[in-house]
Amino acid sequence: MSVILAIESSCDETSVAICNNGKITANVIANQTIHENYGGVIPELASRVHQQNIVPVIQQALIDANVNKNELNAVAFTKGPGLLGSLLVGVSFAKSFALALDLPLIAVNHMHAHILAHFIDEPKPQFPFLCLTVSGGHTQIVLVRDYSSMEIVGETLDDAAGEAFDKTAKILNLPYPGGPLIDKHAQKGNPIDYKFPEPQIKGLDFSFSGFKTAILYFIRDQEKIDPDFIAKNLNDICASVQYSIVNILLNKLKRAAKEYGIKDVAIAGGVSANSGLRNALQELALTQQWNVFIPAFEYCTDNAAMIAIAGYHKYLNKDFVGQDVSPAARMEF
Repeated sequence: MSVILAIESSCDETSVAICNNGKITANVIANQTIHENYGGVIPELASRVHQQNIVPVIQQALIDANVNKNELNAVAFTKGPGLLGSLLVGVSFAKSFALALDLPLIAVNHMHAHILAHFIDEPKPQFPFLCLTVSGGHTQIVLVRDYSSMEIVGETLDDAAGEAFDKTAKILNLPYPGGPLIDKHAQKGNPIDYKFPEPQIKGLDFSFSGFKTAILYFIRDQEKIDPDFIAKNLNDICASVQYSIVNILLNKLKRAAKEYGIKDVAIAGGVSANSGLRNALQELALTQQWNVFIPAFEYCTDNAAMIAIAGYHKYLNKDFVGQDVSPAARMEF
């Protein structure tokens, strides 16, 4: 029997979850709307709001799970990667909480946790499987051999796909966070109205830096002809950009599945909530005869449930860390 409290504070969500013997019984998330005023996450503000949120969020998670803190068996937390100030709040609280209750500590890699979110609910992929992990900071194709054995077989050489969505939204004067708004407008637009170049990167790696620049120049040139170009064609622009990004991602994933001979394919990370990616992956699965695994929306963006399930499997292996553990803004996969 194991009852694990997990803390996620890598960016601007303060989240706490409870995992009871492998089952998530609470997953509380406090979002930070203050960053909408600045068009992006301000690290210093994020860490301060984490300090305000972490105690009430922990209290609510214990209430939701109907668990007393004295019933806990371990404390899991996000060690990194992420914003150092935000991570510091979560790691420091986890260490203090565990020390006060004489509980073991479990350090979790944020990106591992995104992948292991697939083991929260049924259906669950079979090892080995491929996971396309896509967020604002990462774009990776990961070969997952076991809960603790994962290998990046392809990754972005510069910018992430999530950043391409967000920067495009900024170019289109959409408010932050812009990625979900592009998805919303794309559902009403023509995805093949405008053509954008697909980066020619060898192997299974990605690049989105040039793609972002191509969009910037395209919008600039069109506005020279018609200053109201964006307003008149917003839905079609969003649909075309989304279609292009999804194609870039899935073309590489298709190549990876063929190269490794794998039929179980998953997606994870914040961009896995994108409807265009989810729908296109399901369509591709029919032609490729893949078994596709897509997480529930609540487990796509940053959340502590994924930290909890990753922590649970580490707990079974007694993979603990000491009180000298420190947060890592960047860490090895």
